[in-house]
Amino acid sequence: MRASPAPNRTSQADTDPGSWPRPTASSQLWVLFLRQLRVIYADRRVALFTLLQPLIMLMLFSQVFGRMVDTAVLPEGVRYIDYLVPALLVTTGIGSSQGAGLGLVRDMESGMVARFRTLPVNRVMVLLARSLADLTKVLMQLVVLTACCVLAMGFAPTGGFVNLGLSVLLTLLIVWALIWIFIALATWLRNIEMLSSIGFLVTFPLMFASSAFVPIDVLPRWLQVVAIVNPVTYAVNASRALSLDWPDAGLLSLAALLTGGVLIALAMTVAVRKFATPWGEG
Repeated sequence: MRASPAPNRTSQADTDPGSWPRPTASSQLWVLFLRQLRVIYADRRVALFTLLQPLIMLMLFSQVFGRMVDTAVLPEGVRYIDYLVPALLVTTGIGSSQGAGLGLVRDMESGMVARFRTLPVNRVMVLLARSLADLTKVLMQLVVLTACCVLAMGFAPTGGFVNLGLSVLLTLLIVWALIWIFIALATWLRNIEMLSSIGFLVTFPLMFASSAFVPIDVLPRWLQVVAIVNPVTYAVNASRALSLDWPDAGLLSLAALLTGGVLIALAMTVAVRKFATPWGEG
C-alpha cells in the first residue's frame, strides 16, 4: 500500500510577507551598507582610480608646490611634505564627499529609492548606510595615501603615528559631515547636473583658498581674508596641528569636533525630512 503524501503544513501566515518579522535596524543597516559598497566598487577600474586619485594629487602638489614654496615661510623645522600631507588628508575627503549625494540622486532616478519605499526599510537606515559606505571609501583612500607618504615620500610626523591616527580620525569626522551635507543637498535638489555644479563651485575654491597648500601669509591680501573665514582652513589646521604635535592641537581639534558634530546633526535632520518626500514632490 502506497503511503499518502504528507499534508502541506505551510500556513497562509507563512506565505504572507506582511506577517514576516520586521528586520532590525542593525540588520537593515548592515545589508544596505554592503549593497552600497558593492555599488561603489562594482567596477574595478573605478575602484582603482579612486585609490590612485589622492596619490596623483600627492605627486603633483609635493613636486610642484614643494619646489615653489620657500621653506622660510613654513613653520620652523617643518618640511613641505610634513606640512602638506595633513592637508591632503582633508582635501582628499572633501573631493570624495560629493559622490554620496550624486549616488543618491542616481538611485532616485533609477527607481531604487521608490522600491525601498515599498519595503519595510527604515528610511534613515538607507541614508545612514550610504554615508557610512562612502566614508569607508574615504578611509581606504586615506590609508593608501598615508602609507605611500610614509614609505615612499619620507613623511615623518613629529607627533608620531598615534597623533597621525588621531588626525585621520578627525579628518573622517569632518568628511562625514560633508557627506551628510551633500546627501541633504541631493534630497533637496534631486538633479545630478545641478549638484555636480554646486560641488565643483564650492569644493575647489574652498580647498585652494585656505591654508592647505601654502601658509596664509603668502597669499594675496584679499585671498587671506577668504582663507581666514574659510572652514577648510580650520579643519586643515587641526589635522596639521595633531600630526605635527603643535601646542594648540587640542583646542583646534575640539573646535573641529564640535563643528563637525553640529553640521552632521543639522544636515542629517534636513536630509531625513527631505528624503521622506516622494520623488517628484520635492
